[in-house]
Amino acid sequence: MTQKTRGFVTILTGIYALQDCIHFLASVRNIYADPIVVLLDQVPWIVHPLLRAFGNVQLIPAPSHLNPVLASRRAKLALYDLSPFDYTLYLDSDICLLEPIDDVFKALEHRDLIVTKDVQPAIPQARNLVRNGYEILPTLQRLGFPLDDASIQYNGGFMAFSRSANVAQFFQSFCRYFGIVVRHPNELKLKDQGALAAAIATTPLNLGILPPTYNFMDKWKQAYRLDPEVSIKVLHATYPYRPQYAKDRTRTLYTRLFDQLANVCIPNQRDNPWRQQQPNLIH
Repeated sequence: MTQKTRGFVTILTGIYALQDCIHFLASVRNIYADPIVVLLDQVPWIVHPLLRAFGNVQLIPAPSHLNPVLASRRAKLALYDLSPFDYTLYLDSDICLLEPIDDVFKALEHRDLIVTKDVQPAIPQARNLVRNGYEILPTLQRLGFPLDDASIQYNGGFMAFSRSANVAQFFQSFCRYFGIVVRHPNELKLKDQGALAAAIATTPLNLGILPPTYNFMDKWKQAYRLDPEVSIKVLHATYPYRPQYAKDRTRTLYTRLFDQLANVCIPNQRDNPWRQQQPNLIH
């Protein structure tokens, strides 16, 4: 029997998330030697060696776009086509891996797709998806999303998937529903969760849903109701706002030197103007 391949994939579009990505790579390398693919767009060649320095890192061009936020969304839609692995664990570049998650790779032997719920899982309350002045669920339904009161919002920052016909169909649906987001920028924010929820709802998948400890968004930690003894496996927080214990996990001579360089000449996510861009400029 042929050995199944496995690996990690993340996305870096533009240099605003470069510091996040460097620390993401460091956090994975603290635990795993598995290959890591970084999907790149608008990243100068001069910084490529900084990424490859972690070893077993493959840089693959992502779908290009002037807006790095939209480029990142499009790269996520292309994950199935661009990942070279049988079992892929996709993590946003602003994630810090704190503990081994071999159980996720193991689960992919009998699951198509594994995700986590968003910190606000109820689609009818997902104010993050629509612009001010628009009702949430009625707007989504009117624009063509097959969602209802029971629909769940998943967080696209953590997705594990196997290579199968069902998953290929899922990503095709993901692309189709995200197209609605792009075509209606005055009503919908440039988020992928609505399209993700619609694709999951309409695709026959053997779906696995993990607890928030696998995608813990530190910014919203008060919204979780976790036992204090529960261990966080995957922390989701951009590096400048990351708690110190997580920063310590990726603190090495290399990352300290990089951070000194970043403080001088590399902007971070706090300074990313594209995150506040007007809707008519995202196309």
